Amino acid sequence: MSLTLPAGVALPVTASALVLTQQPGDGDNGGQGEDFGKSSPVGFLVLILFLIAVAFLVRSMTKHLKRVPASFDDPPAEEPVAEEKAEAGKKDEAAEKPAKDSSTTSKADS
Repeated sequence: MSLTLPAGVALPVTASALVLTQQPGDGDNGGQGEDFGKSSPVGFLVLILFLIAVAFLVRSMTKHLKRVPASFDDPPAEEPVAEEKAEAGKKDEAAEKPAKDSSTTSKADS
């Protein structure tokens, strides 16, 4: 069994094979001229500025992360009964203090 290509298909296949197998040698080095791989002082300055900016961003991020709570769960709700008892206890204490004060002042007056 031999594999033969029809004439309409053979020409594009052959042309594409020739294009793909070409070796660079026509003077185009793919953008790699004599200055390829060299940096300028301006590029170095930009790199240093980026590093400084990253350092400030990391510092800011750590400050913000310290303020984040350990858990985002809702705090447990206090029982309303306990709050009512605490308020009632405060009212009782407030009511007792003037009564004691009035009794001590009346004894002191006599």
